[in-house]
Amino acid sequence: MINESEVIDALLAMKVWAVVGLGNNPDRAAFAVAKVLQDKGHQIIPVYPRAEVVHGEIGYKTLSEIPVQVDVVDCFVNSSLVGKVVDEAIAIGAKAVWLQLDVIDEAAVARAQAAGLLTVMNRCPAIEYRGR
Repeated sequence: MINESEVIDALLAMKVWAVVGLGNNPDRAAFAVAKVLQDKGHQIIPVYPRAEVVHGEIGYKTLSEIPVQVDVVDCFVNSSLVGKVVDEAIAIGAKAVWLQLDVIDEAAVARAQAAGLLTVMNRCPAIEYRGR
């Protein structure tokens, strides 16, 4: 149920992506990946402690501050921190969580799946788009 092609396709079809760890540093992977998502027609919502405007989109400090329904929570945080983000994604009623490359937390993914969220782990949506 994780990283299956159908699950990845379902997430890529979802429109509103909260990108946790997205700030204005162009050297960070989140910056480039968020731009790819935006260019593919997704609404991106930066979630970062400084709540910066990134790629023209208003940022928020936490997922719970976002005033619209979030489809996918895209996690650009350290594996040791991602469990808290996944729990917040569950709490806000997100439909899915996407843990980026090298972000691995089997227990957090199990909690998300138990709550009914679709899950992808250790993959990158920009790379997945290239393969489609």
